[in-house]
Amino acid sequence: MNFKKLSFALLSIAMLVSGGCENNPDKTEHTDTPMNNTHTGETAAAPTNRVDIPPAVRQNLGITFIKVEPRKVEQTLRVPGRFEFLPTAKREYRTMLPGRVELLVEQYEHVEAGMPLYQIDSPAWRELQGQVTDAEAMIARLTTRLASFGPLFDAHRNHEQQLEEVIAIRRERIVQLQSVAEAGGGRLAQLNEARGAVATAEAQLAEILEKEAGLEADESEARSELAAAITKRDFLLDSAASLLQTSVNELREEIDSLQDRRPRWRAITTIIVRAEDAGVVESLGLTNGAWADEKAPVLTVVRPDQLRFRATALQSDLGKLRDGLPARIVAPSPTRATGAIDISDTMSGALTLGISGDPDERTVDLIVVPSELASWARPGVSAQMEIVTDDTGSPVLAIPRATVQRDGLVPVFFRRDPKNPNKAIRIEADLGIDDGRWIVVNSGVRLGDEVVLDGAFQLMLATAMGSGQQKGGHFHADGTFHDEDDH
Repeated sequence: MNFKKLSFALLSIAMLVSGGCENNPDKTEHTDTPMNNTHTGETAAAPTNRVDIPPAVRQNLGITFIKVEPRKVEQTLRVPGRFEFLPTAKREYRTMLPGRVELLVEQYEHVEAGMPLYQIDSPAWRELQGQVTDAEAMIARLTTRLASFGPLFDAHRNHEQQLEEVIAIRRERIVQLQSVAEAGGGRLAQLNEARGAVATAEAQLAEILEKEAGLEADESEARSELAAAITKRDFLLDSAASLLQTSVNELREEIDSLQDRRPRWRAITTIIVRAEDAGVVESLGLTNGAWADEKAPVLTVVRPDQLRFRATALQSDLGKLRDGLPARIVAPSPTRATGAIDISDTMSGALTLGISGDPDERTVDLIVVPSELASWARPGVSAQMEIVTDDTGSPVLAIPRATVQRDGLVPVFFRRDPKNPNKAIRIEADLGIDDGRWIVVNSGVRLGDEVVLDGAFQLMLATAMGSGQQKGGHFHADGTFHDEDDH
């Protein structure tokens, strides 16, 4: 209940104490045991520690309840902390080439994987396209050149075969002329002429073989140049695929253009950068349409579900802590009020000790990555970490400290009547130790009982002790309280 409602309730109580509730149609009598009034002869209400809290009153005062729980309060260490992004939660997008940047998303916009983020109109991209075109042209020239070596080799082999046949014939002629000369006939000039013809043919054959060897060398060189050109083209396409966040096969796909069919890489005029993962655009590094140099930051996308909780503990507690202990992250304020973070909306995970401590503050970091995030988890949100340091201890009944109010020096809390949910029972608390949020209750409650959480302070004010005796009463629907002793 806010300050205005509280002031109004207290003012109403004061008016009721002075004037009574005779004309109030909502007035009802609540007594535990009747007792005889000897002065008036009327039945008077006995002192009671019960307060009426019908639904209208609970709604008006914002009264909520929480059950008594078994908890290991003595073994629980509670430390403050905050949520932060995991190092892998952020992905920064930069310009891979200099150019003019057109943003396609807004800050804090949710994006899905593959969604366009921005585009770059870059002269360097067209230079890369020109290099790929030159490499393709070189491959085409070398391929044509290699194709011409086949007919050349065939022609040389035919010429070589013909010369070998001529040489064989002329050598037979020489043998014949030598036989005639040995028999005493024939002419020496014809023999010499035949020998000269053989020498000429052999020289021509040697020249053909030399040219053929040169052709083989040229062919080998052309093949090496073709392999180098193909490798260069492939490297350039790999670079283009990396820039465009696509595959080389997709870049090589033939598409229809206005004039002819061409590979996709040749038809691309601007580079479109797409989201690698789903997330939220955290920040923009450039204004729309700005000219950016290479590697300039454009935007950052974060994954809101990639969070961890970092708390700070005293180094004196290191003896109780170890990696792997179960830990629970709870909301900073213990409440069940509508619109607030419910006290039961918690997260759990395994504890990891920080690798170093702060020698000046004498603290050490404790880190937990929740197994499942609650809806209220956000970077920078403060919360608390609960760590049960010793699992061998026995649990005891406990209630939140926020349910306990002080009436002067007396701690009190309000238990919901198990027999009548529209009544609350004021109980002077018999308390034990606490862990900063939960406190042990030695008596007055049982497991499963409900106690008032939100609204306990208002109930305490309404039932504050006057002459040393607890008062009972009831609230009206407008939030005003009626003491059972008022007439």
